[in-house]
Order: sequence, then C-alpha cells, then structure tokens
Amino acid sequence: MESRRERSFEFELPIGYVDADGRLHKKAALRKMTGRDEAVIADKSNRNNGARLITELLSNCLVRLGTLERPQKPVVQALFSADRHFLLMKLREITFGAEMQATYACPTCREANVVMEDLSALEVRRLEDGETPKDVVVELEDGYPDRNGTVYDTMVFRYPVGTDEEKVAGMIRENASSGKNALMARCLKELGDMAPARREALGTAIFNDLTLSDRARIDKALNEGGPGVSMRREINCNGCGRKFTTTLDMSNFLAPS
Repeated sequence: MESRRERSFEFELPIGYVDADGRLHKKAALRKMTGRDEAVIADKSNRNNGARLITELLSNCLVRLGTLERPQKPVVQALFSADRHFLLMKLREITFGAEMQATYACPTCREANVVMEDLSALEVRRLEDGETPKDVVVELEDGYPDRNGTVYDTMVFRYPVGTDEEKVAGMIRENASSGKNALMARCLKELGDMAPARREALGTAIFNDLTLSDRARIDKALNEGGPGVSMRREINCNGCGRKFTTTLDMSNFLAPS
C-alpha cells in the first residue's frame, strides 16, 4: 500500500507574527485546501468580504505558525496583510499548482492579454532575522491644510493587518477610493504634530482633502519596497506593442491550472 502523501508544506513569512510574550513566529505550515474549504469559498457572507474569506481559509488551512499549533482565527486576523497575502499565494500554489492564467486589458488599446503566471516566481521581500517592521514615513508635497490654515506635511503609517482589511472590505466593494481612505485612516499613526484625538476625529476626511499627487506618494510608500509578495506586473501588449504596469490578476485564483 502506498504511504500517505504529504499534504502540508512549510514556508517562511515575509514579516512574521509576534505573540503576547514577544516571540516572533516566521515559519508557517499550510495544508492543501479540501472540499470543506470549497464550501467556505462558496459561502455568500465570505464572498461579500474578501478579507474575511482569507481569514476563514487560512484559519482552516494553517497547520502551524512557529511553535503555535493550529492557530485560531484571532491570530490569523492579527497577521500583517503582507503575510496573509503571501500565505494565500502559497495556499493556491500547493493546492492547484504554481501556474495561473491571468488576463490583462491594455489601457491604451483595450487588447486582452492572456498570460500564464508562475506564482512561484513572484518576488518575495522578507525582513531579516530579528528585524521588525518599521513605520512608513511619507513626506507630502502639498500637505494637509486644516481649517486654520496650518499645513501638515508628514504622515506616519503602520502596516495593515487582517482586522483592518475585514473592517474596510465592505467600503472597498462599494467604492474603492472610499475604502482605501478608510484603510489609510486606520493605519495612520501621526499627522505632523497634530494631536492624536483630533487626527482620529478627522478620520477619512484627511485623505479626501489630499491632492492626488500626495495620495500617489502614499500609495507608493505603502505598496513598493515593503515586505511581502510583489504584485506588480509589467505587460507587453500583444495588440499595440506598448508596455504597461498593472497588478496581478486574481480572477482565476481558485481555479485549477
């Protein structure tokens, strides 16, 4: 009789999870998705909240996290988004294989470019051993002007975690820009020397009043160069020959290769 085949696989997280005792857990073991997980994917409440779906899948399929056996949902929600998205990529890879068909529409000629992506080849940026994620400091060009005419031109952000993603998922589904504002507001730790209570009271209004160039600066600072899987893709259009930059198409993420 053939011995039982391996159904769990170990990976090193880009950042890692720090528990209540200050211990860092960077090794994660995942098992392949099963029919029970397919039911989780099909659940309407999960389909309406992509971040909650990630939490449910990882809670089911995460066998071990460092020395933590069968980590529960609160741990998965506390993981940095970079680690959650990395694990989701690996979950797809071990279950269906690394190849995934993706389609990218050229912004110039609208040609649909079909690409067979290799998920195992995506760049992964990891923190060094013992290194902890640093806050992201963004120097604004135009700044945030308050009603008194004071301009605040420095923002400090923490990296988002699963709980942040779940809280803003509904807003992102309704309006991507408003959802992005809500996520940034949750992760904003400092706005110049503005008092924390005042900053929190302003909430998303801060980001509504920023210029688009400053919003682009924030996007670049939070999404480029930090730890995690690089989702940036450069595509050569088969129709017009132009090269364009986009993000990884995930529409076939849960479809077998």
